[in-house]
Amino acid sequence: MNVFRILGDLSHLLAMILLLGKIWRSKCCAGISGKSQILFALVFTTRYLDLFTNFISIYNTVMKVVFLLCAYVTVYMIYGKFRKTFDSENDTFRLEFLLVPVIGLSFLENYNFTPLEILWTFSIYLESVAILPQLFMISKTGEAETITTHYLFFLGLYRALYLANWIRRYQTENFYDQIAVVSGVVQTIFYCDFFYLYVTKDRCTLPPPLGNRCSRSRLFA
Repeated sequence: MNVFRILGDLSHLLAMILLLGKIWRSKCCAGISGKSQILFALVFTTRYLDLFTNFISIYNTVMKVVFLLCAYVTVYMIYGKFRKTFDSENDTFRLEFLLVPVIGLSFLENYNFTPLEILWTFSIYLESVAILPQLFMISKTGEAETITTHYLFFLGLYRALYLANWIRRYQTENFYDQIAVVSGVVQTIFYCDFFYLYVTKDRCTLPPPLGNRCSRSRLFA
């Protein structure tokens, strides 16, 4: 396991911790797409079904458990504990537009036509588009909370580091996973516009609306 893989995992973990910490401290879910978080929870669930059947390393097992816990705790906070602060009116992306083609592609393009392999392939394809409801929500409102932008930045950094990891593995191990690489490239492309705005846009704090003390940043104004 090379340094790019470890840094990618840490960046991914940091993104999830930032989001959870933001929700817990502010008692607010404004600006966060619950639909994206449901998709990420589905990604981890279908990808880590081998948790009980295939031991790789302590590091691998611990990271799988942590990602699953973080994903489901986030969903619970959005739709349960702090649901009154959830902006459902702007979280309107139609999930079937993602799930139907991803399910179909998982059956058509996979390495082995077995249940676990199809579900793993499904998780790879779904992860590449799971962030779209969040990006759609930001583009719709024209605003994003500061912590949410940091969350998206570290998610994008995680994918960029994983691309470097795959390049390194190809150089040192002659290993190439076409499904993971192509899906990772697609996912990284979705973050490119956000990266540009994150780096170049002036982020300003707006007065919080009534009942919402979450600071926001204008990204698409």
